[in-house]
Amino acid sequence: MSPVLRGRTLAVTATATALLATTLGLTTTATAAPGGPGDPKAAAEAAAKAAAAAPRAAAGSTDKVLVIGLDGTVLDRVQAADAPNLKGLMAEGLTARSTLYASPMAATSSGPGWSTIATGVWPDKHGVKDNSFTGKNYTAYPDFLTRAENAKPSLNTYAAADWEPITSTDAGGPIFSAKVDKRLSLKGDRDGYESEDPKIAAAASAELRDANPDASFVYFGQVDGAGHSYGAASRQYLDAIGRVDALVGQLLTAVKARPAFAQENWKILVTTDHGHTDAGGHGGSTLQERGTFVIAKGPGIPAGSRREDVKLVDVAATALAQVGVPTTGLDGVPLDAPDADPFDTLRPALQARADETGIPAGAKGFTHTPPAGWSVDNSKMGTGGVTEWAGWAFTTDEFWTQAQRDQWRELGVRSRDVFAVADSDEWDDKAHTGTFDSTLVTPKWAVTGGTTRTLDFQTHYRHEAGQTAQVLVSYNGAAPVVVKTYTADAVAKTESLPLQIPAGATDVQVRFRYSGNNNWFWTVDNVRLG
Repeated sequence: MSPVLRGRTLAVTATATALLATTLGLTTTATAAPGGPGDPKAAAEAAAKAAAAAPRAAAGSTDKVLVIGLDGTVLDRVQAADAPNLKGLMAEGLTARSTLYASPMAATSSGPGWSTIATGVWPDKHGVKDNSFTGKNYTAYPDFLTRAENAKPSLNTYAAADWEPITSTDAGGPIFSAKVDKRLSLKGDRDGYESEDPKIAAAASAELRDANPDASFVYFGQVDGAGHSYGAASRQYLDAIGRVDALVGQLLTAVKARPAFAQENWKILVTTDHGHTDAGGHGGSTLQERGTFVIAKGPGIPAGSRREDVKLVDVAATALAQVGVPTTGLDGVPLDAPDADPFDTLRPALQARADETGIPAGAKGFTHTPPAGWSVDNSKMGTGGVTEWAGWAFTTDEFWTQAQRDQWRELGVRSRDVFAVADSDEWDDKAHTGTFDSTLVTPKWAVTGGTTRTLDFQTHYRHEAGQTAQVLVSYNGAAPVVVKTYTADAVAKTESLPLQIPAGATDVQVRFRYSGNNNWFWTVDNVRLG
């Protein structure tokens, strides 16, 4: 199938066009969208881009970004494969594991996964729950290349993929809109284990080397095809990773071969949309299917670093920040602005399971010891019950969600690394006396009387009649006053509560009290006074 280049402008030199055609052995056709080739406005914008590019390169401070998407790729299998280019990026930059949502927020499939990566927001915002793309809301939450074009039209943007919904209007797409300067769309059969990846690599390499893209996205799909055909535990899956690794190397070589490379600052990110089971397949709620990763190299990223607080939404935020575009309104944060949540300091102290049987024996993921300055009041807490959840605990997504899958625990995507959880449902699974009634208490924070402050935190709350979840505040050690009561589900929510500081107050302390008995749960993370 001939590659179709879609977009507002077709900024390809005659030499690059000839090289592309020669390399692919195909005819290149252009489809003009409104504002496409021949449109005076597009011509003016193209001229502006060309004029803007020269001084940036001459100044020696041009920032560029390349995002490489590897469909359905499992990080552990990358580490086991013959993949020198990907392992080189890991050695020279950051490696971060991450986990996805599950139904009912969205299936662990490509439509939601690539939409999350591209838009920098979770499925409850971008609206894509499965590969039907029903409910998509790219108008409100556009892909990062479109967002870059909207903010800085002088930027050159490029996207190439052989899964059609990413760059084509077929099958519910495109995820990357027609505002992107140039889009290459090929038809690949991932499930049939046939791939157009080499053609994508050749075209994208020519673009990266010979043209001047500021922000690019390049997709390879054959690893997912191998997963569906043979399973993630197979030799064929490893071999597919090896082949894709060579294509990644082709892109990296093209970047380094740019005439102005020495005067450019490149950030390279590699990521995936979902995992795969050993037997093959995805879409469900197992950690194998929910497992993703981000590999990143570039300015502000320490070599050989590992992090636990990175999420897929951070890819778009990082790409935008690299080219100077604001990230306001995104769920993601740039990788060079890591979370400073005190709960995350507890990771080295996390313990293996005690009573839970569904969690692997070697997994370390809970503690009842709070970070410095915090406390847990269990004076009203019942006795007995499941040890891991006897009062507020500090845990990770990988640990907590394996306690019991498919009860909405997987939906807490806005919590990062270690977070606090009160889970009366799991606590009730072992004999106990009394009920679950536990209060998480913050340190005392200095305030000035007569001012307004904002209490910000991430929360994930599933409600049922008979349980209570309250946020209380006290000033200068006075009796706590309720400022928020949850009476309905608050799924994966960012909470901002205004606090009117009384005259004469010099400190404030916050309490999160949860009570219930075989009801559901409440998580809190990244609590801060704005």
